[in-house]
Order: sequence, then structure tokens, then C-alpha cells
Amino acid sequence: MTAFTLRDGAMHAEDVPLATIAQEVGTPVYVYSRRMLEERATAFRTAVAGLGAPLVAFAVKANPNLAVLRVLAAQGLGADVVSGGELRRALAAGVPPASIIFSGVGKTSAELGEAMAAGIGQLNIESVEEAEEVSALAQVAGTRVPCALRVNPDVDAGTHDKITTGRADSKFGVLLRHAPQAYAQLAALPGLHVRGLAVHIGSQLTGLEPLEHAFARVGTLLAALRDAGHTITHVDLGGGLGVPYRPGDTVPSLAAYAAMVARVTQGWNVQLLFEPGRIIAAEAGVLLTRVIRVKRGLAHPFLVVDAGMNDLARPALYGAWHAFEAVQPTGGRMRANIVGPICESGDTFATERDTDALRSGDLAVFRTAGAYGATMASSYNSRGFVPEVLVDGDRYAVVAQRIAPDTIMNAECVPDWLPEAARG
Repeated sequence: MTAFTLRDGAMHAEDVPLATIAQEVGTPVYVYSRRMLEERATAFRTAVAGLGAPLVAFAVKANPNLAVLRVLAAQGLGADVVSGGELRRALAAGVPPASIIFSGVGKTSAELGEAMAAGIGQLNIESVEEAEEVSALAQVAGTRVPCALRVNPDVDAGTHDKITTGRADSKFGVLLRHAPQAYAQLAALPGLHVRGLAVHIGSQLTGLEPLEHAFARVGTLLAALRDAGHTITHVDLGGGLGVPYRPGDTVPSLAAYAAMVARVTQGWNVQLLFEPGRIIAAEAGVLLTRVIRVKRGLAHPFLVVDAGMNDLARPALYGAWHAFEAVQPTGGRMRANIVGPICESGDTFATERDTDALRSGDLAVFRTAGAYGATMASSYNSRGFVPEVLVDGDRYAVVAQRIAPDTIMNAECVPDWLPEAARG
């Protein structure tokens, strides 16, 4: 159930009118619902609760806002991190170190050292080369690091190429055919407690078949490794479940997903780990924007809004679709191209979209923007960063301040050996 609904003709976030947030905070602005975050976290944990005692670790890259992470930590979620910055955010939000998984193909020595010092629960190793570096660092630190080997099952997730991570040509993980040798090499390295396997084939999956195929391949590998004398106690099944962005989109239910996992992993006798991100946060957020003007176009008018591709990059990067709705709909409709103010033709959110009729000054939202929204923002065109707001019933708080272009500029330095500009 969505927290963003019409009430008395105006859209609210839980019990707060979005128009109030726009007036008091300004636009564009991301708005998140605490209730929806908690509901989605509870739904996922409940769905997989019958699979032993799994660890559900929220994929911090989906939405790293500290307030969001604190809400999810209070619901018992751990954290899947892919950088030192995300690790520090998870710890600051109160996620126990033992509930943190560190993934990613390019962890630096400094990040690895930081993870070891924090005592995180698991490091997902992506290559033998990485394992050798971890081993050397662990010996210097006098510690033993719990690790899993990430394998690449060569399974096409059937999603967008840029968010597919499990094909043979992907940069992620060790190819399945190389995994037995790699696991043996890792197990022989001092300072490593190699305890399991990890797999992640992509994001925004709208079918269970690719996941089932990948998990089955992991199960075959698990059995072969045990036959070779290795101990496997943990398997990280990643994340990737999609959400409905378009009307009519069909996605697997959490119950169907959990039933598939139960079927495929029967007899594995391991602790399962999950890394959901989008499915927890996406529908819990919107990007609130204001129409700057309506511009005449060749076939359809341009709705020029004050949010740009620097604020919400997904449409420009992936051709992603976000529902666009008026905050105070009149009942009228129009067909328009929805664009932002960035000086790029790619700053287009939708073309020839049938949408609510809007005029200059009207408010609108891009729905399903709580994941991979603010976290992917940039300051392109020197526009600064939009604020983020968390709503809780009839109250709200700014949980990320707007960063003005001048603040960014003031962090830059001009060396004194450059001449001053000539003045006329």
C-alpha cells in the first residue's frame, strides 16, 4: 500500500501535504515515508523467516541516507556496503558490524583495513588477487577475516545491460568454472576464514527464472566444494528483486521468491544472506518537483520541471520509466514531453507521456524514486544537490540539507600562481 495518496484533492506523504513540504523546503526535493520503509523491511524479513535464520542486509547503495538506514536498522536489517563511505554510514546508523557485508570488485587497501578494524560480518571476495591482498593485510593486523567467494554463474538476469552483473563477461566475481580452484586457493591463505559463497546477477529482476538458475548453479558448486573437503556454512544470494514502475508491470511476490529459494536451497544446511535494496526503498520515496514552464513543441508541449537528470539520473542512464503525477490534479489530461533544465538532450524524463494537465508553477512527483535516486545525484551544470525529507505520520524532518552551488564552489581552490581575470 502506498503512503503517497490523494486526500481532499491533494497528494499527501502519509499525513503531510506535499504542498507543505514544497513551500517550506523548496523543490526539487526527495520525500521518503518511514511507514513504507518499515512495511517493506518487515515484509521481506517475514517472507524469508522460514529459511532458517537468514541475515537480511539492506543494499546501502540503493539509498544511503542516514535516517533511512537508521529506520531499517531498527527493523533488524543489516547492511550490504560497497565502499568505505557506505561502511561508515552503516556504522553511524547503528547497524551492528557483524551484520555488515562488504561487497564490490574494487575495494582499496584502505577500505579493506577499515572493514577489518570494524569487525564486519563478511567480506565478499571477488578475485584471487583480492584475496591475496586481504590475507597480507590480515596477517599484519593479526586478525582472521570471515570471507565468501563471489562467483559469476554466467546467467543473464534479463534486465538492463548496465545493471546486469552475472554474465560471463561481467567484471564481478570469479567464473563458475574457475571457482573450485579459486576457493581452494582462498582456503589456503593465512588470515582468511573462508566460509561460503556469494552470488548476485543483477538489479530490477522481474522474473524468478534467472535467479533460480543462478542459485541452482551455486548449489552444484557448493556440493562439489564439500566433496573436495571444504566447509561451507554461509551463502549470500544477493538481491535484485524488481518493483513495478509502470502500470501493469508484474513482479514476483515475496512469497513466491521465498518459496523458490526454499526449494532450491533445500539440504544446503547453511545460513543464507540476502541483499535487498530497491524492493525495500524504491516505492517509499518520490521526487517532488515544480513545473517551471510549459513550452510549445513540434508535436507535443514540453513540461519543463525544476528537477533534472542530475537529481534523478535513471531515465537518462537506463531509459527508466517513472510515473509522473500532479500533486493537485484537476482531472484534465495532456500529452507532453517531460524534461528538466539541464543543458543536455538526455535530460528527458518522458516523451509523449499521457499525464495530468499541468501549468507553470504546479507541483508534480516522480514516483518510485526512493532507490537509486538521491544517491546517484550530481552537481552537473553547477546545480547543487537537492534535500531529502523523511515523513513520519503528520510530521516530517529534513534529513539531508540542500547543498547550494556556492557551497560546492567554496570547496574549490584557485592556485595563487594563476593570473586574475582581466577586468574591463
